[in-house]
Amino acid sequence: MRWKGRRRSSNIEDRRASSVGGLGGLRGGGGGLLRLLPLVFRFLGVKGTLAVVLALGAYSYFSGGGLGDLLGGLAGTGAPSTQGQPQGQVEQSAQEKEMVEFVSVVLADTEETWNSLFEAGGESYREPRLVLYRGAVNSACGLGQAAMGPFYCPGDQKVYLDLGFFDDLRQRHDAPGDFAQAYVIAHEVGHHVQTLLGISAEVQKAKRGLSEIEANRLAVKQELQADCFAGIWGHHASRSRQLLEQGDIEEGLNAASAIGDDRLQRQARGYATPETFTHGSSAQRVRWFKVGLEQGTLSACNTFAADDL
Repeated sequence: MRWKGRRRSSNIEDRRASSVGGLGGLRGGGGGLLRLLPLVFRFLGVKGTLAVVLALGAYSYFSGGGLGDLLGGLAGTGAPSTQGQPQGQVEQSAQEKEMVEFVSVVLADTEETWNSLFEAGGESYREPRLVLYRGAVNSACGLGQAAMGPFYCPGDQKVYLDLGFFDDLRQRHDAPGDFAQAYVIAHEVGHHVQTLLGISAEVQKAKRGLSEIEANRLAVKQELQADCFAGIWGHHASRSRQLLEQGDIEEGLNAASAIGDDRLQRQARGYATPETFTHGSSAQRVRWFKVGLEQGTLSACNTFAADDL
């Protein structure tokens, strides 16, 4: 990626010098933004979108021993955010310092894409903050831990990232490359877009009364849409700002395949059970990431209306 020397985001919140103790996971009650729901209709342009949205599932997470982003409507309860607390001096290597700059540039570029698309739809994009942490972190959704992987919390509209995840992505999941890392960030930002559009709140509401299998099926659609939204960013980053280099798309597609539910489950226990998928298979994740990359429009990412994922 041609990322060096580009604008860095001002929405980075560095908590790496903070220490958060205790054990726990992200759990929470529903909620979300409904007032932007009309924007869904305008962007998707599909008859009956409301009925489709109301048929969605709730939150989901990266499965398979360590990759988790508990998102899709989680909000409200849990440990308080540490925003505003003194952070102290961050000790970091030159490599880690460069990685922070990379993350900041990628976040800034997602801001370019989504600000433009929201403006074209007659709305304003509210930029998310990205929290860097080490080990564990408090969020409005509760206590997050590095072993869960990157996650988005709609309760405070922040993306949480432990930079050590990128080592895991490269070494454990055989998905190296800067665009592979950028895809992960763009996926989480995609969940923020879903929150702004009111999709995440409707997903959480629709889960009530569903069986676990039904909720999982709908959760997969939400996750695949976030993959497609990540592809939208890649499309515009390449076409409008020439950010991508040769081989970058292959890196992103490899990362999407590496964290498919089927692959992760086979790595963890030797077999896959599709009814427990929450993010989609490798083939599905690659397909929808490619849809976003190739078409670059929100209307192309209506996974909820797709008969075949």
